[in-house]
Amino acid sequence: MDNTPYHFKSWQHLFNKYGMGGLSVDTYKKQISGVPIIDTMRRLFGDNYDEEGLKQLLDEKENYYREIYAPFLRPINGLENFLTGLKDAGIKMAMASSATAGDIDFILDRIPIRQDFEVIIDGSRVSKGKPNPQIFLKAATDMKANPANCVVFEDSLAGIKAANAAGMKVIGITTGHPAADLQPSSLVIDDYSTLTVQKLAALFEKD
Repeated sequence: MDNTPYHFKSWQHLFNKYGMGGLSVDTYKKQISGVPIIDTMRRLFGDNYDEEGLKQLLDEKENYYREIYAPFLRPINGLENFLTGLKDAGIKMAMASSATAGDIDFILDRIPIRQDFEVIIDGSRVSKGKPNPQIFLKAATDMKANPANCVVFEDSLAGIKAANAAGMKVIGITTGHPAADLQPSSLVIDDYSTLTVQKLAALFEKD
């Protein structure tokens, strides 16, 4: 799901409404994208709002995001076939996202891939968000997998750092950043259309 532009627009909306000034794409990508939303809310608005107020701001931002993104929500090219191929090959899959549980449900209620994942972890289930590796390590633990045998797909800079810190292979997806920024990654892709189980296996042959 290429939802980066819509998350950016929803943050812009919040900045403009509450007198935070303009929000640049660069600031969003480097400081907000991939980081748990409540952590960002505390950093930006924590001096003026208590936890209940921050939760209301979070809900406002997420509701606006869902409103503007819903008409355009679709899977990245090749995703569904790729997930089917992984499942058929007996490869365990987890979704580990900094997003809220509501945001994850918003996506999975509209794109029928929930059944492909053995484990789904949202940002509220860890105490330290990306770029800390905790969320990816928890996913590996829940799947009883060795982190060194895991591959993470990431489109955020915070996520790339977290996956590398977890000792996992990383495949960067250029939905939020150009390929040159998604480093260090084992592989960078524009979509899933040419990705196969064999190409994933080849990442481990390089060790």
